[in-house]
Amino acid sequence: MDFTITIRGAHPEEYEALGDLTAQAYLDGGHLDFGADDPYLAVLRDVPSRAAAAEVLVAAADGKILGCVTYVPAGGPMADIARDGEAEIRMLAVSPGTRGRGVGETLVRECVRRAAEAGRGALVLSTQTSMHAAHRLYERLGFVRTPERDWRPIETVPLLAYALKL
Repeated sequence: MDFTITIRGAHPEEYEALGDLTAQAYLDGGHLDFGADDPYLAVLRDVPSRAAAAEVLVAAADGKILGCVTYVPAGGPMADIARDGEAEIRMLAVSPGTRGRGVGETLVRECVRRAAEAGRGALVLSTQTSMHAAHRLYERLGFVRTPERDWRPIETVPLLAYALKL
């Protein structure tokens, strides 16, 4: 890796850029059923709401944003599948030019660190069936498929659940 990644909280002046990065990552990956017309794009772009209810973490290097993730430390409106005592990861996104260079892994490891430090029993997440690179990353980091927690936010979008016991 030819850069040092720093993880920090998002700044309000970055929210728009982070929303665009997240939306573009999902679009580029083909993870939205309705492409540019998908209603989930508005949710992906709404970083102010995420930041008000959870922690939006940024991966940066040399003053440039490389990726972001929403870390849900304990329940609340941003938690989809977290149970009592669990933290959750949402909306992991890496900029196209830095994929495959450890940015996503660094963000996930930071979420693991925060959850463990907070005494959470597990870190959980949902991922789309099409997100194969993410599945490999999660499994490499010790997350285990928890099919009993799979769910569908809408009928056409099955989500796979993963958990890492801490």
